[in-house]
Amino acid sequence: MAEVTATVASTSGLHARPAQLFVQAAQEAGIPVQISKDGGDPLDATSILGVMALGAKHGDTVTLTADGDNADEVLAKLAEVIETNLDA
Repeated sequence: MAEVTATVASTSGLHARPAQLFVQAAQEAGIPVQISKDGGDPLDATSILGVMALGAKHGDTVTLTADGDNADEVLAKLAEVIETNLDA
């Protein structure tokens, strides 16, 4: 299982538009991806409600995990989404 950590760059955190863009990217990944915050329970990264329920704020660190073909590549792309200020 591949794993990567990322720091939330969006000023609103993973809420509203940034969460929607992240979830859309996770859905397009083609493999199951999970997201967790501060060692919490992993949630389905394709669930907008789950991602928003994390309560990840600007500067928080989240952990992404995936298993499958190209998992490292997928997680690198998703981490890039999280580490981009999508509020700008």
